[in-house]
Amino acid sequence: MADKGDLGWRVTAGAAAFAGGFIAKKAITLAWKKSTGKEPPTNPESPEVALSEAIGWAVIMGVGMEVARLLATRAAARQWAKGTGELPSHFKAEV
Repeated sequence: MADKGDLGWRVTAGAAAFAGGFIAKKAITLAWKKSTGKEPPTNPESPEVALSEAIGWAVIMGVGMEVARLLATRAAARQWAKGTGELPSHFKAEV
């Protein structure tokens, strides 16, 4: 069973990833609207959406969301280390 520190980190990391994803989705949607002049596709799988638009949206959204999750988790790990004095166990480099 996970110890309290591990459970605390999982909750913290999950909240950070959720917040990062939420903010990223809003920012990516806004950037899409500004750059294309139209709303992003709500259902890119639909044949009614141009293939280039569907692929573009999928790539931008996928990369953007993963980068946001990565940055949010790294920032949370830094804050965790400041508060506890050490990184969560699975972030420690094995030598």
